[in-house]
Amino acid sequence: MQKEVFNIQSEEDFNKVTMQVFKHQFENNVVYRSFCDLLYVHPSDVKSIEEIPFLPIQFFKSHPVLSTSDEIQQTFTSSGTTGSITSKHLVSDLSWYEKSYLNGFKHFYGNIEEYTVLALLPNYLERTGSSLIYMVDDLIKRSKNLESGFYLNNLEELAKKLINLDKKGNKILLIGVSFALLDLVENYQFDLQNTIVMETGGMKGRRKELVRNELHKILSDGFSVDKIHSEYGMTELLSQGYSKGNGVFGCPPWMKILTRDTEDPLTIQNTGKTGGINVIDLANYNSCSFIATQDLGKVYNDGSFEIIGRFDNSDIRGCNLMVL
Repeated sequence: MQKEVFNIQSEEDFNKVTMQVFKHQFENNVVYRSFCDLLYVHPSDVKSIEEIPFLPIQFFKSHPVLSTSDEIQQTFTSSGTTGSITSKHLVSDLSWYEKSYLNGFKHFYGNIEEYTVLALLPNYLERTGSSLIYMVDDLIKRSKNLESGFYLNNLEELAKKLINLDKKGNKILLIGVSFALLDLVENYQFDLQNTIVMETGGMKGRRKELVRNELHKILSDGFSVDKIHSEYGMTELLSQGYSKGNGVFGCPPWMKILTRDTEDPLTIQNTGKTGGINVIDLANYNSCSFIATQDLGKVYNDGSFEIIGRFDNSDIRGCNLMVL
């Protein structure tokens, strides 16, 4: 099935493969099947992708979400505050994840071997089970560049390397968590010409949360770059969306964003309206490809999307179906 998923060329291809994946997961995923049964939805009744049920993301905290009986190769976990229940994404075949992020990066940015990858992800490095660290570590290795690497708290070393490599004309990807990138621009001065600065979101309790425009303004001024790029991913997904500026994200061909009505979570909205973000991630073939997230956003006619915020309460309205 990998071949079909990663060779999607058109909307027609996407819809056809999505229906196949839905049928597969309905038949093989006990948790998802139970959820669909509670909604009285059967594949024989589903005529369009908008009619497919989206599993609330909280199920990854409470249930093993699997569409296979194969052995688990890796368990990715979300970062959580002390004592909180974290999400677990049980991955039975890492080649799905690797193909997804490698093809996804190539789709948006070209060959990883053209880049020096500098990763400033301290909070992720300080714990185990991060899917982001798995991806970035592999991108660093595949860049085949001795200058590529991770940085924890050694900001001075990173600042010197970044300035020197940028001056030499090297093509650089600086990927970092928001609070660490802010620490960097507050302590060092930059005038970058050849660097993509990509934030992966989140203050992780280290700083006051900023609205995206404010954050990007501080970072673009601090690094002297026109745009701040962003990555949209999460533990429960095996694909990422990317923004090349202004907070508008694109999806790779095997991923699609829809929005649901905040008052009626089973109703998919038209484009342009703010609603709950539903993700179709076909790389999640062995878990669940249809996820109702806790993010709020809007989708545009060309399929690009924007994240506006999160639901205030941790339980999304309409998730009383959690008691499976």
